[in-house]
Amino acid sequence: MKPSDPVSRSLPQFPESLWRATTELPSFPPLTEDIEVDTAIVGGGITGITTAYLLARQGCKVALLEAGSILNGTTGHTTAKISAQHGLIYDELLNHFGEEQAKMYYEANTEAKNFIQRTVSELSIECDLQPESAYLYMETDKELQKLQKEFDAYIKLGIPGQWRDKLPIPLAVSGAIEMPGQGQFHPLHYLKQLVSEMVKAGVRLYENTTIASLDKDGPLMLTTYRGKHKVRCSHVVSASHFPFVDGPRLYFSRLHAVRSYAVAIRPETPFAGGTYLSADEPKRSLRSANWNGEEVVIAGGENHKTGQSQCTHNHYEELEHFGSKLFGNNGIPFRWSAQDLVTLDKVPYIGQITAADKGIYVATGFNKWGMTHGTLSGMMLSDHILGKDNPYTLLYTPSRFKADPSIKTFVVQNADVAKHLVAGKVGLVQRKAEDLQPDEGGVVTHNGKRAGAYRDAKGNLYLVDTTCTHMGCEVEWNEGERSWDCPCHGSRFSYEGNVLTGPAKKPLEILDSHE
Repeated sequence: MKPSDPVSRSLPQFPESLWRATTELPSFPPLTEDIEVDTAIVGGGITGITTAYLLARQGCKVALLEAGSILNGTTGHTTAKISAQHGLIYDELLNHFGEEQAKMYYEANTEAKNFIQRTVSELSIECDLQPESAYLYMETDKELQKLQKEFDAYIKLGIPGQWRDKLPIPLAVSGAIEMPGQGQFHPLHYLKQLVSEMVKAGVRLYENTTIASLDKDGPLMLTTYRGKHKVRCSHVVSASHFPFVDGPRLYFSRLHAVRSYAVAIRPETPFAGGTYLSADEPKRSLRSANWNGEEVVIAGGENHKTGQSQCTHNHYEELEHFGSKLFGNNGIPFRWSAQDLVTLDKVPYIGQITAADKGIYVATGFNKWGMTHGTLSGMMLSDHILGKDNPYTLLYTPSRFKADPSIKTFVVQNADVAKHLVAGKVGLVQRKAEDLQPDEGGVVTHNGKRAGAYRDAKGNLYLVDTTCTHMGCEVEWNEGERSWDCPCHGSRFSYEGNVLTGPAKKPLEILDSHE
């Protein structure tokens, strides 16, 4: 690597995921009429597509409705590891849930992994599916006991794993746990084939169709945000990352949003195989991938709560430095970020949304492990809808919180939300919109009030009200993604104010730059 070579150290100007850039996806029309189906699925990521695919195979009449474009959310911006090794999780599950359900967590994710492998084989899908060992490592000695306790949990639960003192890659560690038989793939090549199969089976798929409301009086009835078209159904699945329907469960207060980042590096030295995740901070993730017949290394991590980072571009630079130090750097063709939701106890909510809401299901809070948990959600929810028993219902039920150890966390998280509600309103802003350079955004003063401004590369100015339309928190500028991000519940908006990620449903108010 030549440090003086600017190409080897430059990040792409705009974020784009490797998966999206290398997949030509079909497009589908918006809903323009009232329809009636057995099951309506809201959300076109891995959860919604897997659920629709499985139901269609059983002859169910299904409609899948996506607010934007399919596979353009978290699923299209994942690192795409297929693994039951989810960080320091099993020791924690033992303490919170007990031995039986902690083991079920492993078995559920293993079953999801096996489903993906079996489906790839059955449908002959070309998606670069590779078996890999997964490594959870600790770089420092300071908290090595946490990793040792995690390995003790493996032994107690009968989870296959080996303790390692060193890794196959050139990274010095104080210890590591190897979980054999895990995997990686190209997620969109896999899911594109599932979309094709389910459309053949009669699934009606609609893009650019946002659901505004769910009427539970009588037959379930969804209404679209624009056009006010109706979808009548017997079952509704919320597979929209953040639940599009909330009600008395207050999901916004039982989840928090986390952003993470990734860069694809063309390495100077070969990658030794395996997938890797750090157990200490800052979080680091590694895997290889194929790009135009060339190996790239995907370095991920730099997690933080959405809207709570001052300079998001720095996260990409830190990952560039990390990957380059290990493998050299012949260029970075892609960089991207993803948003994930985390539940109070780190176990997703999958199942009937409340005990009283028959036929309404939710899947959310995958804690950055959407490939197995999204697949598992499709398997579980299709079982529920078809009237089949599922062994993992109790573990993942959204109604599991009663007298729970996470209550303290619940209070802390909502105190954090209150802090951001207040802080955004009272902070003084000195900058003005005319101070912005091309391709620069930030909070400014406009007509004596706080506003959000972005000036594009051509000099065009976009002004928005920075009050999040979900619950009134103040959004912050994300320079790495050129978006407005809410620090309270994770809603994200484009620089033009359009909703990128819920729970917000309405766009930010557009302000007139000539006022």
